[in-house]
Formats: sequence, C-alpha cells, structure tokens
Amino acid sequence: MASKRTTSVPVQYVQIDGLVVLKIIKHCQEEGAGGTDLVQGVLLGLVVDNRLEITNCFPFPRHNEEEDFDEVQYQMEMMRNLRHVNIDHLHVGWYQSTYFGSFINRALLDSQFNYQHSIEESVVLIYDPLRTTQGFLALRAYRLTADMMDFYREGDFTPDSIQAAGMSFESMFEEIPVVMKNSHLANSLLSELEEGMGTQQKFNFLDLATSSMLEKNLRQLMVCVDDVAMDSNRFLNYQRQYQKQQIQKTQYIQKRQQENAQRISRGEPPLPDEDINKIFKPLPTPARLDSLLLAGQIDSYCKQIGEFTSQSFGKLFMAESLQSGSKES
Repeated sequence: MASKRTTSVPVQYVQIDGLVVLKIIKHCQEEGAGGTDLVQGVLLGLVVDNRLEITNCFPFPRHNEEEDFDEVQYQMEMMRNLRHVNIDHLHVGWYQSTYFGSFINRALLDSQFNYQHSIEESVVLIYDPLRTTQGFLALRAYRLTADMMDFYREGDFTPDSIQAAGMSFESMFEEIPVVMKNSHLANSLLSELEEGMGTQQKFNFLDLATSSMLEKNLRQLMVCVDDVAMDSNRFLNYQRQYQKQQIQKTQYIQKRQQENAQRISRGEPPLPDEDINKIFKPLPTPARLDSLLLAGQIDSYCKQIGEFTSQSFGKLFMAESLQSGSKES
C-alpha cells in the first residue's frame, strides 16, 4: 500500500470515469455469481482541489485459502506496471460489491480504517449489482468520519467509551457524492448510438416488478433485527450478572466488617485485608461496536425500502393516470 499522504482541502465529492464504472460492473458480473459473491478491487486516481478523481481500477484475483497469495505484493506489482505505461497509479481507495445493501460490518470497518489511516483521502465504493438490475445504478462512496477514526484507533468499544465519545451509527460513516464523467469522445459516441436507436416507444420505466426486491430487503432487515435482539439479550445478561456480583461483593464486605468488629471487641487482631477482585473476578465488559454496526445496517435497509416503495407508488400513480385517460378516450 502507498505511503501516507495528507490533503490540505478535504474531499467533497468523488469524480469517477465511466470506464471505471464499466470495469467494476464487468468484474461483478464475471466473478460475483449474480451478485451473491463478494468481489473487491483497488481504485486508482488523484486528488484535484476538493474532488477525488478515480481514473482507473483493477480487481483482486480469486484465490483459494491454501494458496500462498500476497495481496500487498500483488497491488504493488500492478501499480508498478501501470506506472510504466504512464497510467494513473496512485492508490485512492477500494471498491466492493454488496448483496442487497448488506455491507456495514466489521470487515468493511477494518479495511476502510487501514486504508484511511495510510491514505487519508481514500474512499470505498459500494456497488450493488442486484439493485442496478432494477433500472438505476447503485454506486455509493463512503469514508469513516474523523471521530470514528479516533474512536477506532483507541480500540476501546465498551459502553462507557462509546458514551464518552458520543458515537452513534449515524456518526460512523459519511457518504461522499459521486459524479460520473466521460470524455468528449465517449459522449459523442453515445450520442450517435442514441440517434441510431430510433424513436421506438418503450415503457420499461413503468415496470412494477419491485415486489421481489422489497421482499428480499425485508427478509434481510428481519435477520438484522434478530441479530440486534440477540445482542441486546447478551448485554442484558451481562447487566444481570454484574448486579448479582455487586450484591454478593457488598454482602461479603459487610460480613467481613462484622467479623473484624467482633474480633476487635474480643481483643483479637482483625483479619488481614484481602483483594476483593481476586475473590470476585470482574466480569469482562462486552464490546458494543457490533451493535453500532447493526444499527447502521438497519438504517441502510430502511432507506433502501423507502426508496423502493416511493418509486413503486410513483409508478402506480402514473399507471393509474394512463389507465383512466385511456378509459375516458
């Protein structure tokens, strides 16, 4: 991975070439098994003023766990070869496919932290091939917030540290606007292709077949809610055990104080002090980072469901207007 670089102006939006988008789509189609398998790759480009320009990319090759594959060495070799042919070779982030928007997890958090720690301006592009099949390109760019970088660097994910840092799922990631740009030659070619297609009427945009997508998103949401319930039960069990231990510790201390008072009244020396923590070992505080990630994933699912339902209602109203107009005529 490249050495750390700093930017005087923060990245306000991501500008990505159309060819890079096609490469990502092609990679997901060839190795993503229809969107169910995870594929990843490297983004190359440079920072210009307040924008991050992504001008090239290359995929991570598939390999078995038994194979001796050095991922860092592979990236360095690819960037070295691109530099030899005078192509942008600066490392500016990575991309990853997702299955129905289920990407907010510990693995993505670890990877993005490492990237952003080494390359300050790096982003992660999340591409959803299944949502793209519904008629719009699902490509988003994310970064970890400065507060999340500091919080994750400390490595303390207890409830007290989360409360002290003021962390929530809303302050973990920040979405960066994505702008696609093509060269003038590519735009001219697209214009010629559009003119050659004729004026054939198409009504695919009125397709109401979004029920399957909504159903799968709701199923993913239900699984995520179940995970939150299990995590909450584990934390409640910890709280019960902690309260029980505190009561036992208090009773033990009171009993020991009574025994020492009786020994002193009889003229006997008091019992030696003991380390209470050795008798009642402190319970390990459960980490709450996973609960934040689950809350963020639920929020993402809800936003996706809201987008699908709003589009479906719009199409239904348009179809109703067309149907009523045809009846009147």
